[in-house]
Amino acid sequence: MGENGGMLALVRLRRGVVGESRRVCHLIPVPSGPVPEHLTALCGESIFPGEAEVLDGLRGMPCHACLVRSAPPGRGFLANAG
Repeated sequence: MGENGGMLALVRLRRGVVGESRRVCHLIPVPSGPVPEHLTALCGESIFPGEAEVLDGLRGMPCHACLVRSAPPGRGFLANAG
């Protein structure tokens, strides 16, 4: 879930927009109002219209910064592992 419990979209930059090694899957908060000029991923990456594809499921390499910022606060599931 995004900020304030909102929905998150999983998007990946299209081929040709960036090199293959930068085509990671970003998490973007879905705006509740009008769609802004650009969307901002949890990692801070700006995504402009036509630059990305919305994914219908988990696939590809994730953006590590987006994953870290999407984790709930607290100790987490692995805090007591090992």
